[in-house]
Amino acid sequence: MGSPLLNSINQPSDLKKLNHKQVEQLCSEIRSFLLENISKTGGHLASNLGTVELTVALHRVLHTPKDKIVFDVGHQCYTHKLLTGRRDRFDKLRQLDGISGFPNPGESVHDAFIAGHGNTALSLAVGMAWAKKIRREPGLVVAVIGDGAFTGGMVYEGMNNIGGLDNLLVILNDNKMSISKNVGALARYLTHLRTTTAYFYAKDRVQSFLDGVPVVGAPLKNAITDSKTLLRRAMYHSTMFEDMGFQYIGPVDGNNEEELERTLRTISQRPGPHFLHIVTKKGKGYKPAEINPGNYHGVSAFDPDGMPDPEVAPKESFSTTFGHLLEREAAKNKRICAITAAMKYGTGLQFFAHSHPNRFFDVGMAEQHAVTFAAGLASQGMLPVVCIYSTFLQRSYDQIIHDVNLLKENVVFAIDRAGFVPADGETHQGIYDAAFLSQVGMPIYAPSNYAELNYWLHVLLDSGYRGPRAIRYPRGGENSCLSGYGCSGKEYDILLKTPGAKVAMISYADEVEDTLHAAEKLTQEGTKCDAVKLVKIFPFTEELIDSMCNYEILLFAEECVALGGIGEHLEFALQQRGWQGRFIHCAVRTACLPHATVAQIKQSVGLDAEQLAQQVRNVLPKGEATL
Repeated sequence: MGSPLLNSINQPSDLKKLNHKQVEQLCSEIRSFLLENISKTGGHLASNLGTVELTVALHRVLHTPKDKIVFDVGHQCYTHKLLTGRRDRFDKLRQLDGISGFPNPGESVHDAFIAGHGNTALSLAVGMAWAKKIRREPGLVVAVIGDGAFTGGMVYEGMNNIGGLDNLLVILNDNKMSISKNVGALARYLTHLRTTTAYFYAKDRVQSFLDGVPVVGAPLKNAITDSKTLLRRAMYHSTMFEDMGFQYIGPVDGNNEEELERTLRTISQRPGPHFLHIVTKKGKGYKPAEINPGNYHGVSAFDPDGMPDPEVAPKESFSTTFGHLLEREAAKNKRICAITAAMKYGTGLQFFAHSHPNRFFDVGMAEQHAVTFAAGLASQGMLPVVCIYSTFLQRSYDQIIHDVNLLKENVVFAIDRAGFVPADGETHQGIYDAAFLSQVGMPIYAPSNYAELNYWLHVLLDSGYRGPRAIRYPRGGENSCLSGYGCSGKEYDILLKTPGAKVAMISYADEVEDTLHAAEKLTQEGTKCDAVKLVKIFPFTEELIDSMCNYEILLFAEECVALGGIGEHLEFALQQRGWQGRFIHCAVRTACLPHATVAQIKQSVGLDAEQLAQQVRNVLPKGEATL
């Protein structure tokens, strides 16, 4: 197999038997394993290559699950999974019935918590640490946080509430900052002194001695403390962490396992809370990922011997199509601004950022700030377009309600990855936005192809349109079937019209393909059925309600939660109009969706064409083959 050491690691305790030379070899084998496997399955590559030594050192020192490791964000947990008995399951990483790309307590007792979104680890760790203290349980709680997560306010909310926890360690995995040789060498030397038992022993002895000296003891101790703070401020810029109650240690070379392990052993023997600042190389060990970690953050299957040009736009998709469209609209309208939350490339905004840098804002992992910031821009006459993945937009719901919707600020929401999202599982599904935006009455548009995206984005950016509105679109490229229908410019279309039909299938976005095929199946079987595609999915036009009242059976299918979804709104609107037909609502009734392909997810929740057709067959009048 070429990985003799890695193949011998079946649980964390196996790591503790290795000497340091073997540990170094193991780290190399882990990198080779990750590169070989992720190139086949896809997944998060660069972040995992950068945290190999950290994860090995943690498991060499700690004893999970007594000790807890909480990852932020969880996509850097692959080495952790390798070392905790899941090596043989990596061939199905992020695939149906395979292992998740994120920590999941349902998979292993070594996974402390599910972690698909950022900024959450510290709050979780504080809660776990307090639970241990209340129950008088031993063990250290460790939060591993990337520097990107520190752009989100929740991290600071957590830091402000550590309450002197002595069983908490926060590790800042800093993979963006480089330290100059002089400052770095001095910092490493002082860190070495500070992380030895002798240092802490001497520190305690000096403080105890000064406390006992009358008159001058306390002032002298304060003077020493103030001088030490000034020195740290000059060298580490760390007083913020110390002011919040942490003992700050670092920067430490996060790709030097021996140094990390020694530091962690010392920390584990001292009461906390501790804040360990490590510096790692993102993508370490794979040159293309080191040169361009952004391109190798999350990847599909790829050729490990090839390196894509970072200046070339990603392959054709709704995201890049949207990005080009917005760039062109902004050239004509100087009021348009673009806001994203650490997803410039993912949302296709690199084109806008290049052409209109003064009107482009990447606020980091701070979706709440992004939305209220947009409200502030809109209040002063600008036209902000907030581009956020559906799964992350839900983090800013209060700001949408309070800061945008109450005053009807002129904000456009561009919601990427709406609907089902392959591979990432329950933490990344875009199944809530249509439901929660409709609750505040916001107009929502869901184009099914690029032509509709082009047309309706232009409409939503027109100066005649006021107030908050949203346009949502799926991950990846347009559906070949739906692209053939182009754009009629209407808010809804009847794609399949069968004379005399009393049954209709209704949907929006990518799900339209399944309802269309289901309608065709039923029609071929003798049950005349129409297929209706919504583009403006909420609120409904009077024309749509009038048209739907002509059918006796309506099936509404959507890649959205059922409770509060668009289908529930439509059924209520029809009932209010006096319609007394049969309404079938096919939607998501479980939050725990599998990490699988979109087709597999649809099948698992009953939204594929065959199951939709069967839903109609089940309610056809008995004894009647056709309707």
